[in-house]
Amino acid sequence: MHEKIIILDFGSQYTQLIARKVRELNVYCEIHPFAYEIPENDDEIKAVILSGSPFSVLDEGAPVPNLEGIKGKYPLLGVCYGAQYLSHHYGGDVRFSNSREYGRAHLVKMDESHSLLKGMTLGNQVWMSHGDTINSIPENFRIIASTEDVNVAAFEIENEKTYGIQFHPEVYHSVEGKQLLENFVIHIAGCTRDWTPESYVDETIAKLQKQLGNDKVVLGLSGGVDSSVAAILLHKAIGKNQTCIFVDNGLLRKNEFESVLDSYKNLGLNVIGIDARQRFWDALKGIKDPEQKRKIIGGKFIDIFDEEATKIKDVKWLAQGTIYPDVIESISVNGPSVTIKSHHNVGGLPDKMKLKVVEPLRSLFKDEVRRVGKTIDVPENILKRHPFPGPGLGIRILGDITPDKVRILQEVDHIFIQGLKDDGLYDDVWQAGAMLLPVQSVGVMGDERTYEQVVALRAVQSTDGMTADWVHLPYEFLAKVSNRIINRVRGVNRVVYDISSKPPATIEWE
Repeated sequence: MHEKIIILDFGSQYTQLIARKVRELNVYCEIHPFAYEIPENDDEIKAVILSGSPFSVLDEGAPVPNLEGIKGKYPLLGVCYGAQYLSHHYGGDVRFSNSREYGRAHLVKMDESHSLLKGMTLGNQVWMSHGDTINSIPENFRIIASTEDVNVAAFEIENEKTYGIQFHPEVYHSVEGKQLLENFVIHIAGCTRDWTPESYVDETIAKLQKQLGNDKVVLGLSGGVDSSVAAILLHKAIGKNQTCIFVDNGLLRKNEFESVLDSYKNLGLNVIGIDARQRFWDALKGIKDPEQKRKIIGGKFIDIFDEEATKIKDVKWLAQGTIYPDVIESISVNGPSVTIKSHHNVGGLPDKMKLKVVEPLRSLFKDEVRRVGKTIDVPENILKRHPFPGPGLGIRILGDITPDKVRILQEVDHIFIQGLKDDGLYDDVWQAGAMLLPVQSVGVMGDERTYEQVVALRAVQSTDGMTADWVHLPYEFLAKVSNRIINRVRGVNRVVYDISSKPPATIEWE
């Protein structure tokens, strides 16, 4: 068991960032909906954080936490909405701002000796993002920091380890935000930093051995980071009792099926490779709608995976690379009646296969998965692999899918990705790929007029895929890659580069 921080979520887009910043301090934390009731006798809980929110505390039906048994018992930090709720609920005056307070600000007044602000610099930059502001605070509250425009930028409740801040310490633009979180989590809450990749590996292997015993487990490999780290953790725990299945759906990158199988066999994993390309192509013939394509690809994978898994005698468990964001996003802030996102790793498999589910990475964020992978010697080429969509090239071929279109896009994608690697740009990009557009354009090759396909290249920088910005790849690199594609890939005569950010665009085109 680990010391932990509880984060009560009011629906902020930044809640996961708070958790990740706390985890970076080697302190375990959990995110729960704001209505979560904290167990009375959980000795591991060291402090509670109230997140921001898209709601206003003045809204009818605004989220209201139950702070009985929390405030005064545990150190408590309210962030943005959390701070406004504390002030509003206990008798302060919170008002709609005349102008929305959003963007950079600076702490021009600050109690530099205060335990929450110790080590921070007067004038340091913070990030505001709120439509309400605290106009006045209750009598037993004390202001400990102000910005040029916000008098109550931070406060404490006297004789109590309860604090509120109207800025977001978890975001990049709050330059000393990590110091504030460290002050709260380490110095005020007294956490001892016992959450490390090494401890996670040791504890998880022991837990898996106890949970699974001598049972057999089947896992669907994708070639990505999550499923690979999950597979190797399980292999260290139960060895030959795990069987991995890797399905070629005909929508993988060029030569990926063979290269992934080779890399896994070198790791000692028991891997079954299934060439199901034609079955997927047949099922997708003539289908243009993106959502329908996704459903067909997912459904066909379930059918094939089920067929192969039933050939393995006495399998009792399905292992999955579920990670913590999957868990969080499948739980609504407003309760069980509304689901934010279905649990994408589970899909329809467990019900159909009558297997119990084991999820070795369930409590980890993506960056933590990579750190755990490094601890158990997962090869760098797997750990640094860009995210790749589950439906593969199926959602990068706009319109209907044919084997020839797959061939074209595989060749284009291979030239682009290999070019990034050759020029030392691959690790500077979070995700990259090519899209085959349902557009033909006129071109000239030699003395001949051509009327061929257009491809779009896409490279983005992100931390978690929630937001992303396009990467400013060098013009010289783009020119070289474009030239190679047009010269080497029969059927393509035009290359464009996507310079859209998310939002408003998405990373994938479908």
